[in-house]
Amino acid sequence: MISLLLATACLAAWLYLIVAHGSFWRLTEHDRHFAPDYAPKPEGKFIIAIVPARNEADVISKSLASLFRQSFSGRLDVILVDDDSSDGTSEAARRCAFAEGATDRLTILGAPNVASGWTGKIAAMNRGFAHLRSLPRQPDFVLFCDADISLGPNLLERLASGSPLRETTLASLMVRLRCESAAERWFVPAFVFFFQKLYPFSRVNDPSSSVAGAAGGVMLVAPDALEQAGGLEAIRSALIDDCALGALMKSQGPIWLGLTDDAWSLRAYPSYADISRMVTRSAYAQLRYSPLRLLVAVGGMALVYLAPPLLALFGEDPAREIALVAYVMMAKAYMPSLRFYGLSRARAFALPVIAACYTWFTLESALRHFSGRGGEWKGRYQAPFSSKTMKA
Repeated sequence: MISLLLATACLAAWLYLIVAHGSFWRLTEHDRHFAPDYAPKPEGKFIIAIVPARNEADVISKSLASLFRQSFSGRLDVILVDDDSSDGTSEAARRCAFAEGATDRLTILGAPNVASGWTGKIAAMNRGFAHLRSLPRQPDFVLFCDADISLGPNLLERLASGSPLRETTLASLMVRLRCESAAERWFVPAFVFFFQKLYPFSRVNDPSSSVAGAAGGVMLVAPDALEQAGGLEAIRSALIDDCALGALMKSQGPIWLGLTDDAWSLRAYPSYADISRMVTRSAYAQLRYSPLRLLVAVGGMALVYLAPPLLALFGEDPAREIALVAYVMMAKAYMPSLRFYGLSRARAFALPVIAACYTWFTLESALRHFSGRGGEWKGRYQAPFSSKTMKA
């Protein structure tokens, strides 16, 4: 009886996810649909890109070069905020600007010491935004761009053309993550799949929906709307800065989030341990540091991902058949994410094992938080910790 109830719950969960959860698994929200053919070119528009960087000397030249080489019909300037780098990030940036003939379009700022209550990246972004607001000519858009992202030459033109027509306060893109090592091929498509399940892009893009999110690699923001929302200070303590910014900007107007084939992460995750560090940094923050939400999340992952194959193998009829249907539905839902990364659809049947690993990453994130090592990023432990975080 219990196995039948569990199998029925698994099937009901996957029926809901596939039919009624914003079609997240179909990957239909893509930047090729963002700017229609009739969209006017952004001629005369002025954009300033703010690039926070901490010890990014190995990738900053490729990242900045992709900005300087944009086929943009307006003007693009870049503010690099060097967040106390010790590896020569600023020097590499200057060499890149000189090589690209763009020294007049690059400004390098140092970041102040991170004040209490701020995370390092948002503090660096705020340093760049404060400098931008002091300039005599204000940009039409601000592009917040990670230092480990490379952009295709037409990307900015597309975003700047589509944003006025859609009247977005923020348009962001989930860049293509590296998917070369064995660890990346197993875990990266699942990361994108889980992210879209948490923040169904169609609902993010629906002004009538309360769902809000963003992807921090590429975010085109209306600066006046950001100022009116309280600026970056309003999200100063957020570890998941992109989704916090998405929620903030949706309070000011429509936002848009989609996939792209025209922006790539330069960050490599060659091993399981690298994937683990990426996820554990912020997984518990996603649960708002709540032990109750952690228990619910672990239970939900067990029911949705682990129970179907286990019941299909070891359950009794008719629970076995019901669980098998749920397992096949799970695999079918995951296949578009694998296809997006050019991987075999057969890998979809390994999703329960991958989900078990992500569940462990989430538990490890909580353990790190309670040991005072939460939110680790490049030598900083940024997650807040107090007795308040023990509350649900």
